[in-house]
Amino acid sequence: MRPLKSLLIGSLPLSLVLFSHCGNSDYVEEEEPTIVESLIENQAPVFDEESAFSYIQNQIDFGFRIPGTAAHKKCADYLYDELNKYCDTVYYQKGEALNFRNETIPIYNLIGSFLPDHPQRALYSSHWDSRPFADNDSDPSNHTKPLLGANDGASGVGILLSMAKTLKNTRPKHGLDIIFWDAEDFGKSEYPNSFCLGSQYWGKNKHIDNYTANYGVLLDMVGAKDAEFGREGYSERNAGYVMTHVWTMAQELGYGSHFVNIASGPTIDDHLYVNQATGIPMIDIIQFDRTRGFAHYWHTLKDDMSNIHKPTLKAVGTTMMNLLFNPPFEINQ
Repeated sequence: MRPLKSLLIGSLPLSLVLFSHCGNSDYVEEEEPTIVESLIENQAPVFDEESAFSYIQNQIDFGFRIPGTAAHKKCADYLYDELNKYCDTVYYQKGEALNFRNETIPIYNLIGSFLPDHPQRALYSSHWDSRPFADNDSDPSNHTKPLLGANDGASGVGILLSMAKTLKNTRPKHGLDIIFWDAEDFGKSEYPNSFCLGSQYWGKNKHIDNYTANYGVLLDMVGAKDAEFGREGYSERNAGYVMTHVWTMAQELGYGSHFVNIASGPTIDDHLYVNQATGIPMIDIIQFDRTRGFAHYWHTLKDDMSNIHKPTLKAVGTTMMNLLFNPPFEINQ
């Protein structure tokens, strides 16, 4: 997850929050939508938060998932094998990118598809790498040390793997592509486009020529206790109707305390690069903090399993499962 370097303002509406360099923010709270009729017409499978938690722990057990390390490659192989258990078609996309130090690092994007021939598709994704340096830690001596990234990276992957496991036996009604982006967190604010290297690579080397989807979702930092997900600026601008559909559905499911109607600021993340490369309307479900921008353990050595909360995994996973079976478009049978 990118620090203040990744928050661009551009020509976005003035109602969006602007993060200051000292970490203070002014948020614009919007009225909660009035639910006129249910968005949940089709019953979705029950989401298994215990499975999601285990998948997060399994990633952490590999250690620091830093591109170019042995642990990174072992975890990539593990994610590929897990997707292979459940998905119809799986791709192990291997490439290279230059990091901000001008070093060549390997890129491993893992892609699992359900109903690959169905013309209507959803793209669900998360990054799986962990940051090489805890540069937001309160102790300066930790700024060069790697962090585990339990919430920032592994949480979204855990939710999506748990979904894939369930979908093997309860098939979606349209196509689904699950993508785990690599090298999202190997950047520095002073170097433009130094984050999200995996999604940038994919945008230039798609696993399928002319790939597209009806909509997309990015999960980033989605496992912490009492996490709030605001209406992120680029998501609002490029896929506002998708965001409204998701937030309204979450309210209907009883998860309004997590999916809050607050403009939380434009954040450069994988969803933005995917949208730029494909035009897919894609949203970012990402935790924010009303006082500091991101959680207190963000980009610190404290981003470990102690911050993962099963009820939050349940809330996000249940919302995603219901979204999949009740998408923001009419399914052609």
